[in-house]
Formats: sequence, structure tokens, C-alpha cells
Amino acid sequence: MPTRSARTAWNGTLEQGSGQVELSSSKIGTYQVSFPTRSADDPGGNTSPEELIAAAHSACFAMQLSANVAEAGGSPDALEVSAEVSLGPDKDAGGFKLTGITLTVRGEVSGLDADGFARAAQAAKEGCPVSKALTGVEISLDAALES
Repeated sequence: MPTRSARTAWNGTLEQGSGQVELSSSKIGTYQVSFPTRSADDPGGNTSPEELIAAAHSACFAMQLSANVAEAGGSPDALEVSAEVSLGPDKDAGGFKLTGITLTVRGEVSGLDADGFARAAQAAKEGCPVSKALTGVEISLDAALES
């Protein structure tokens, strides 16, 4: 399997510095990062490690769920997945940590009922490689079929 890469160029201190994250493998962009915008309610057009993790997790989960639905005998017609990654203080070790991830999925699936979809979604939450990498973070799941 291939290896993917990104790089960050950082200048300055944590509080006053900033950087640029480059998605090197895909070459689709370079994005601004800074700690003040990382910890602000409004990121002002900048990204953060948490947003990049959310993007990776939602994509990985969607892929795994589509495989699980098909394996269970269903057809994943459409899946809408979002991931919210929270950053907060680390009271035990100091500094900051990821305090939680919420995966939300709404699916249009033929061939599975709501219980079958919920089982496939739970298995995807536990089985996608990004979830496995983030085992130190509490991950919650909200999965439902669309009418």
C-alpha cells in the first residue's frame, strides 16, 4: 500500500507564529495554520490539525461504511458523513489534546434496514484505519437512514 505525505513550514512562537501545511501527495493545496486561529471559534479561513483529522476521518469512515454495507448485502446509494474533532486542555499531562470526535452519517441504502445500517456503521467506526489510529480519543457515532 502507498504512503501519503504532507509537510508544514512553521515560523515563530506558538502564540505568534504561523505556518503553511502542504498536501504533498495530492498537490491540491497549501493551507495556513496558526495557534490563535486553531483555538478560536472562527478560524478566519485557516485550517487546523483538527480539521485535517476530521477530513481524514470522515473520508475513511465513508469508505469503510460503504464496504460494510455491501458486505451485509446492501447497496450504499449515498452516504453523507461529517466528523467533528474537538480540541481542549489536557488536565492530566498539561497542554492540549483531542477531547472527542463525533461522526455523523446519514445514508440512503437499499437492502438493509435501520438495524443493519446501524451495525454496519458501528463496525465502520471501529474498523476504519483512522479510527484505529485515534483509539486514545473518545469517538461517538450518530448513524441513521434517510427516509
